[in-house]
Formats: sequence, structure tokens, C-alpha cells
Amino acid sequence: MIEGFFQITTALGIIGLVVVWQADSLAEVFTMSHDQKKSLKRHKRSALKSGLILSILGPLYTVAGGMMGLPLAQCVDLAPW
Repeated sequence: MIEGFFQITTALGIIGLVVVWQADSLAEVFTMSHDQKKSLKRHKRSALKSGLILSILGPLYTVAGGMMGLPLAQCVDLAPW
């Protein structure tokens, strides 16, 4: 049950990253102000950082936690694939 929860939240996080990235790209096309475009690029960068952290830390915890003998790592697979 816990494993499914973490897989679903990781998958939804990655899907959310794609949706935010596409929405920001679309909004960037229709903005005229240079400040708004700069703000959208900053938001896209922030979303990308969050997605990378989500994608890297989940499987890393699963592998490193199993090697260190952490109890949660044995019953949780954080990789969504």
C-alpha cells in the first residue's frame, strides 16, 4: 500500500512538471512584457528543479535505504516505472 502511494505521487509529480512546463511555455508565447517572460522562465526553472529532485531522490532513497538497511526502503519502491 505504501509502495503504491509513493509510486502514484512520484508519477503525478512528473506529470505535473510536464503540465506546468507546457503551460508556462504557452503563456510565454502570449506575453509581451519582458518582465513577465523573465518571471515565466524563472518559474519553469523552479519547476524543473523540483521535478529533478523528485525523480532523483525517490529511486536514490530506495537504493541507498536498502543498502543501509532502513526499514521503509525494503517495502517501498519509489521509482514509478
